[in-house]
Amino acid sequence: MEYKTVEQVKITATVERVTFRNAQNGFCVVELNGNGDYFTAVGELPEIAAGEELTVVGNWTTHGTFGRQFKIESFTRTLPDTTAKLLAYLSSGAIKGVGPKMALKIVERFKERTFEILENEPERLAEIKGISQRMAKEISQEFMRQFAMRKVLIELENYGITPSESTSIYKYFGVGAINTIRQNPYVLCNMDSSFSFDRVEELVQTMQLSPDPSYRNTAGILHVIRHNLYNNGHTCLPRRKLIAPCASLLDLTEDEVEIALDSMLTGHLLYEEMLANEPFLFLPDIYMAENSIAERMRTILKFPPAGFSNMEKELDESEERNGLFYAPAQREAVRLACEKGLLILTGGPGTGKTTAVKAVIDVFESHGLQVLLAAPTGRAAKRMSDVTGREAKTIHRLLEVEWNENDKPTFGRNAEYPLDAQALIVDEMSMVDCELFADLLDAVPFGCRLVLVGDADQLPSVGPGNVLNDLIACERLPVVCLTEIFRQAQQSLIVTNAHRIIHGQSPVTDKKDSDFFFMERTDSQAAADCIASLVAQRLPTAYGFSPISDIQVLCPSKKGTCGTFNLNRILQELLNPKDRIKNEITVSAARFFREGDKVMQTRNNYDIPWEKDGEEGQGIFNGDVGILEFINYAAGILKIRFDDRLAQYPVDHIADLELAYAVTVHKSQGSEFEAVVIPVTDVPPQLCYRNLLYTAVTRAKKLEILVGRHAIVEQFTQNDRSHRRYSALKEFLCADEQ
Repeated sequence: MEYKTVEQVKITATVERVTFRNAQNGFCVVELNGNGDYFTAVGELPEIAAGEELTVVGNWTTHGTFGRQFKIESFTRTLPDTTAKLLAYLSSGAIKGVGPKMALKIVERFKERTFEILENEPERLAEIKGISQRMAKEISQEFMRQFAMRKVLIELENYGITPSESTSIYKYFGVGAINTIRQNPYVLCNMDSSFSFDRVEELVQTMQLSPDPSYRNTAGILHVIRHNLYNNGHTCLPRRKLIAPCASLLDLTEDEVEIALDSMLTGHLLYEEMLANEPFLFLPDIYMAENSIAERMRTILKFPPAGFSNMEKELDESEERNGLFYAPAQREAVRLACEKGLLILTGGPGTGKTTAVKAVIDVFESHGLQVLLAAPTGRAAKRMSDVTGREAKTIHRLLEVEWNENDKPTFGRNAEYPLDAQALIVDEMSMVDCELFADLLDAVPFGCRLVLVGDADQLPSVGPGNVLNDLIACERLPVVCLTEIFRQAQQSLIVTNAHRIIHGQSPVTDKKDSDFFFMERTDSQAAADCIASLVAQRLPTAYGFSPISDIQVLCPSKKGTCGTFNLNRILQELLNPKDRIKNEITVSAARFFREGDKVMQTRNNYDIPWEKDGEEGQGIFNGDVGILEFINYAAGILKIRFDDRLAQYPVDHIADLELAYAVTVHKSQGSEFEAVVIPVTDVPPQLCYRNLLYTAVTRAKKLEILVGRHAIVEQFTQNDRSHRRYSALKEFLCADEQ
């Protein structure tokens, strides 16, 4: 598909009226008057009101329902400067308490001095019949609030900061935002991920600022640390490894970096601990999280809940109730969960983790315990519900996620308001990062039994930490590792090959009647064509799989012919081709969505509202997959069905979505699919490691197909050196032994 670059248009016009406003995201539909030429415009216009003069930059578009519109990409504004514009502004309801009649009286009385009076002599409003001194004060206060915000927005927009970013800055810093930024522009790095260190450096040049060098040094060092922690999953870093990159970024000597680090440690912007006789540096939140986890786990071990008597009899009765036979390791898991109040249960596919969990639940419930189930993602929680027959929630939903005025997530359940539970079972622990786990433990009531379930051989969490592996490696906590592959699972080549891969053996690929196949394609384009044919035609025809809901392409990489970017483009055109009755929305020249597309959320967003069977909630999270059902461009809303939740998705968050016909292996964690297709050709060497292929293979329930080259599969299998993660949880757990 070819895309043409459209030249942007600049128009100066006055706002006649606001016909639609989304208060949450600032998206508006407005009627503009450009020297007598009236037209409709749409875009992010926070706090806009009639009477304001705008200079808008964007493109003319034709909407299927609403006709010709001007799509605003950026704009600048000036406050009303004529009596007609002042009247339109005040009559619009922009100032609470002032309607059209009162607006007319005010403008007739003070004419062009209206804004000056509102700002400097508000008591004079009482000269107008019907306005008391109290009303005059309230009107002035509301005007000052609106004026202060507009002043901030107008000035920031002059420096290339988008309207939504300007609104966030105002919410974060208040009326003194401009002064704060002029004094120390690097505070923006602490506010939002969109303000990277490099971007603030450009802003400093644009605004011609000369902030104190210490502000820049602190921000630059934090930038290097955050990049390594959040991009690479570390919770801490060796101090020695920070010196050279910080010196290079900031153009400092190594001694100057050392001095800056010491200053940050003194100011508690960083924390330092000796690990293996070497100083490591932490960001405060992650340092507190790992310490909190260690302290809470030690407390659970020290003060376990009362155990159950005669556990062997309990297990025999559970077997009889459920018509099952528990293997010795499964019985040991149930016994530890009951007697210690804490269990870490791990094992690969087919080793009976689900049966052991169901046994634990059965024994807990037979004693009348209130049991809660949770998992990191919506899909993992749904799968947990399916296999246990009981409700499971995402960890965020379990903790009743909320957000503060600065859009930072907080949890309604915490130490002051703990979970109403006597037992908590958490699945897919390999995906849980240290900060989320610390928040979860904070909400676990004293005496509550805790069972943590996961596959330690899978990829670690996207966020910082190596929680599951550290808990196991400390060798102080009750751990049961299930290793026996049960007879039924042995019949699956998917299960057999998963275990072969994790033990460094080549997968079996030459069996004809199996659930695991390899299709040799030495050329990347041939592999891409084969994958497209499998998903769109061959597998649906042969097995009856839905190409949208049952089949998932899992890619090691985003880039390349067989990366997610290219395969999504191909599969979108095959599975959801252009149709005149389907609305589309464009993100960039090479990226767009249309109704019917399979999409994935790429970051946690706590304030997206959703509805499920009459129940309302908020929050769509990284890795959630859904179907884009409806695009309402005029209202600035998309409707996306994430499993059984229908989300009202603000159009200004569309950059957080990506097509999901093909996703990376990392994004697939916590999910299972009827059929999985994996390209294994031209994979970057740094991604050819055993855990990644193992994780991809274990996502399939009924059918697995690898397409590509045997040599790449061998590279995966033989390389057990996944990227090292620096973390301190293991050391903190063992601290009282040192």
